Amino acid sequence: MSPGRSAPVGFGIVGTGLIAGMHAQALAEVPSARLVACLSRDPVRGERFAQEHGCAAFSDLDSFLAHPDLDAASICTPSGAHLEPALAAAAAGKHLFVEKPLEVTLDRCRRIVDAADAAGVVCSGVFQSRSLPDVLLIRRAVEQGRFGDIVAGDAIVKWVRPDSYYRDSWHGTQALDGGGALMNQSIHTIDLLQWLLGPIESVQAFTARRAHTGLEVEDTAVAAVRFASGALGTIQGSTAIHPGFERRIEIGGTAGSAALAGDLIQEWHFADETDVDAALRARRGAADPGRGGASDPAGVGIAGHRRQYEEVTAAILRGAKPDVDGRAAMAAVAIVLAIYESARSGRPVVPAAPPPAS
Repeated sequence: MSPGRSAPVGFGIVGTGLIAGMHAQALAEVPSARLVACLSRDPVRGERFAQEHGCAAFSDLDSFLAHPDLDAASICTPSGAHLEPALAAAAAGKHLFVEKPLEVTLDRCRRIVDAADAAGVVCSGVFQSRSLPDVLLIRRAVEQGRFGDIVAGDAIVKWVRPDSYYRDSWHGTQALDGGGALMNQSIHTIDLLQWLLGPIESVQAFTARRAHTGLEVEDTAVAAVRFASGALGTIQGSTAIHPGFERRIEIGGTAGSAALAGDLIQEWHFADETDVDAALRARRGAADPGRGGASDPAGVGIAGHRRQYEEVTAAILRGAKPDVDGRAAMAAVAIVLAIYESARSGRPVVPAAPPPAS
């Protein structure tokens, strides 16, 4: 992959819903990037978005891709509609930054990855939680072996969404959401769990519709997990639990344990305690982790998106692989789909491995 143009990198946003606004706000804080265009099926909505964020508006994909300052496309359409604009953008030589999940089936994910490979463009999936400072502290502690042998790891997302969130919307549909509480709301936390503790070897699961009984997909799911390391764990996800709580990741080992609540470390204990550990525990333990998107999709801040835009833009300028490339972004999708298959079959399921690099 050869280096791209000089900064600033011109991004265009495909789709103008809630998450697109967060992308636009994040881009405005990245000196090496700028928002040059948006694409919306609704011309009125697109013009309104363009006026708010200072870019050109398009309602035709070909015209959008022909914008002379467009270097990269940020795909912010409904999840099951990522593939088509991603393929067109890659074919036009545009780099890809695709919202989570990368797509709703592994075949559609692979087609995006293959198209980016064939075009020689950067492809990155949006998993901004990986850049959280406290997540990086946990990651470093795992790499340093401070937990000893990992015994258990858990991802817990007990959120709530009102019926109005699903009514007359693509949310909760199989075709465009690809699933429910796991594929949409929990996938960031699932991605963190496997990124921190390594590959998941198998899952055995149950899913249910407990509050939103008219959905095509689940509003509640639980899975028992076996990691390749031999550690065990659980994944829990729901959009039916009032009033909604901050997501949690819990890691327990023979020499230490930690818990992330929301975006902040809430538990931090090691057999080889240091003064730094005590200071971190005192500082973080007194902090309010916040509820993030627990009860409000708009409650997610833009800091993580900003950090990932900075990293993706740097990868584009260097002609390098981004931290969360398309193959990495597939891992969480594969885990979610394995959970769904296990719930259907009643048997343990092995998540599919990402395709090898070309």
